[in-house]
Amino acid sequence: MARPSRPAWLDRLTSDTTRAERVDDERWKTIFVAIAEGEIRALDELYDLAATDIYRLALWRTGSREDAEDVVQDVFVRVAEQGGRLKTVRHPRRWLLTVTHRRAIDLVRGRKRRYAEPVEEMSYLEAPPSDPNSGPEARMISRLIARLPEKQREVVLLRHFADCTFKDIGRITGVPTFTASSRHRLAVAKLRRLLEKNHEPTD
Repeated sequence: MARPSRPAWLDRLTSDTTRAERVDDERWKTIFVAIAEGEIRALDELYDLAATDIYRLALWRTGSREDAEDVVQDVFVRVAEQGGRLKTVRHPRRWLLTVTHRRAIDLVRGRKRRYAEPVEEMSYLEAPPSDPNSGPEARMISRLIARLPEKQREVVLLRHFADCTFKDIGRITGVPTFTASSRHRLAVAKLRRLLEKNHEPTD
């Protein structure tokens, strides 16, 4: 029996590459300066630009939709409270993801007081609109991602979906670059093994 094929968009989970497109750093700085100067529309622009990555990072780190939604709200409250200090932020996007990472950890530590959805049921990955037929594959990959340790899952998200370098990941998560790279390598190796096992032919 031939090994079933899988959508090409899933291959980025088991490669060392990231997407080429990035929002220019200067655009982030411009938005931060505008917010610091009291331009409300700039906060809306930042939300449109960053909310998805913030939610994804929080979701992949906490395994809870409710926690992830709380993190998004908390991060933007933090942005609004910074006022003129936003002008001094050298790397706005990295700053946002760092705040997200820390807030997500805080929520995980306090989870005993809140019901947590089973991590195996989380939709970490969804089929792109251009390939809706790959929905079953996306759900399968989500289940495999759920089997990664939280720290490895977070690195996979930052590397392949938030387009961060290992240096950025290290600074966001507070670990050396080597540690970030090592976590990614271990995560990718485990995902490869799980994918291969999942695609083994059956009698």
